[in-house]
Amino acid sequence: MVDTDWQSNLRRRGYRLTPQRQLVLEAVDRLEHATPDDILTEVRRTAGGVNISTVYRTLELLEELGLVSHAHLGHGAPTYHLADRHHHIHLVCRDCTGVVEADLSVAAEFTDRLRAEFGFETDMKHFAIFGRCRECAAGRASKEPPAAP
Repeated sequence: MVDTDWQSNLRRRGYRLTPQRQLVLEAVDRLEHATPDDILTEVRRTAGGVNISTVYRTLELLEELGLVSHAHLGHGAPTYHLADRHHHIHLVCRDCTGVVEADLSVAAEFTDRLRAEFGFETDMKHFAIFGRCRECAAGRASKEPPAAP
């Protein structure tokens, strides 16, 4: 799958859409919230000669160019996703490590207050909130003993 937007975006900035860059972009697109190791595994399905340093260098360049974005979700290496997707907050379950994407509008009051009180402009695409997802919370609640009278 060749994405002409990726190609024209890179070309405008003096870069080419090399086979490695295309494979990394396709892997990030397909996997979402993927670590560099996940991306390498996916890329190697097509191009066995690609190594982890190529993936890291490619991700670094693609992030500088605004094509991918990373977030630290607390359980290992940073994860990457395409930057042109809507910006969102990552809700990370501490039990199952699942990630839920919440629209930025859920944090509008919070970010407005940070701006008003501190003059602080937030970059929420790197923001992760840790807790327990609905399914894990429900499972945990069903295992708790009944409250004493």
